[in-house]
Amino acid sequence: MHELESVVLTTDLTEYGLERGDVGTIVLIHRGGKGYEVEFVALDGETVAVASVLASQVRSVVGREIAHARPVTGAQLSLPRYSGV
Repeated sequence: MHELESVVLTTDLTEYGLERGDVGTIVLIHRGGKGYEVEFVALDGETVAVASVLASQVRSVVGREIAHARPVTGAQLSLPRYSGV
């Protein structure tokens, strides 16, 4: 995976109000791809969260997938935090 690539969450990140299947964009790569900073943006362009995730928590977008809109609940803007990835 590379910077500015769209990725899909493979697990819920409840502390950010994010759910498995949400789509984000890699903004920073940690330790050669062992982890990433991923920005998640609402359809109106507002940043919902920037989360540190392990490589196992995201996957690349593949062909024949469609995005799904849902309201974000319980999330506030979350600043990046280093998790030792």
